[in-house]
Amino acid sequence: MSSYKVGFIGGGNMARALAGGLVSSGYPPGLLMIADPDERRRAILEHDLPGITITGDNDAVASAADCLVLAVKPQLMRVVCEAISAAVQSSRPLIISVAAGTHSRDIDDWLGAELAVVRVMPNQPAMLLEGTSGMYANELTSNEQRDRATEIISAVGSVVHVHDEDMIDAVTAISGTGPAYFYLLIDMLIRSAEEFGIDPQAAHKLVMDTAKGSAALAAVSGETMEAMIEHVRSPGGTTAAAFEVFEDENVRAVFARAFTAARDRSVELAGGDSS
Repeated sequence: MSSYKVGFIGGGNMARALAGGLVSSGYPPGLLMIADPDERRRAILEHDLPGITITGDNDAVASAADCLVLAVKPQLMRVVCEAISAAVQSSRPLIISVAAGTHSRDIDDWLGAELAVVRVMPNQPAMLLEGTSGMYANELTSNEQRDRATEIISAVGSVVHVHDEDMIDAVTAISGTGPAYFYLLIDMLIRSAEEFGIDPQAAHKLVMDTAKGSAALAAVSGETMEAMIEHVRSPGGTTAAAFEVFEDENVRAVFARAFTAARDRSVELAGGDSS
């Protein structure tokens, strides 16, 4: 793994996951820095991430970093960027944003312009280093910088590159929001199992293990999901009975509308509508 200084502005869950993932993969903790204004959070970070520089000084991290990861809330992004713009223009690091709904062009403008900016949409399983992220690099990002960004984000899971920033809104609707769709299905299965009389603990295990096993098999099968369904669905059987209901209720169309609504809301938020 490359050796360059990586700084994080913001010490929340994503920064902690990325820094911890980098260290776990062999990155020297002495090359990592995290800036956060909350003293209690800094104390927790110092305890959990020994060897990493933890500070309350954003400018110090922005000045020293070869790669600067912006891990602040979207509504704070402009204020934070404008406050560190002088330091960033002096050091000119690669910028990586993991904030939802903030365009790379806006980040570049707030930081003083003409910077290599990579926008990333991670998802919740990144907390367990099992995430997947969509990544867009602006036109000022070199191939080497793109590789650096990929290396950093890969510390918490897989990375999919998109060449049109608008596609980040689609990534948000599919993988960013996606865990909640699976949680909904898991919850419905558990509730039904309990209504059928299965003990809650047993219901939870049945559903969780089914979800885990199905995802693992789908990932390695090489077949389409339609083919995978057909392996389970036999004519006149239980799966066929369930799918008749799904088809009668047009479940696919319902989910398609939901995914589109999520994508459209991501577009609205990127345009500044956070209501």
